[in-house]
Amino acid sequence: MDWVYLLNSFDGRIGRRTFWIAMLALAVAETAGHLAAEALQGDRLSAIVDLAFTYPEFAVAAKRAHDRKLPVWLLAIFFAAGALLDLFTVLGWAGTEEAPSLPAVAIAVPFTILGLALLVELGFRRGTVGPNQYGPDPLGKA
Repeated sequence: MDWVYLLNSFDGRIGRRTFWIAMLALAVAETAGHLAAEALQGDRLSAIVDLAFTYPEFAVAAKRAHDRKLPVWLLAIFFAAGALLDLFTVLGWAGTEEAPSLPAVAIAVPFTILGLALLVELGFRRGTVGPNQYGPDPLGKA
């Protein structure tokens, strides 16, 4: 598996297995980063760690979206909403867990719904059979 291509490139297609392996590896690394950030600084540093992982997560998701023939702008909305929530946390505008701010809730609710829909679409549904405009079928079937 070419990790540099997988985490840095936005072109091409990947199958479900590659998507899950990459996302699991990113989730483990991000969780470790969050635990360290929480111990050192708290929510603000943890939000910065989350922002740092946005790029590779978007790269993996974009390649999977290409395999499903999904518009990348849909992913862009999802990742932009996540980045905005992180920015709110860094700036102290997100409120607390007990009393989140109204703008944070207004972003978080649709963000969660879109995230679940994307999880099903990217993680569980079969990609386009045969080549498409983004490249050959990652499963090698014509």
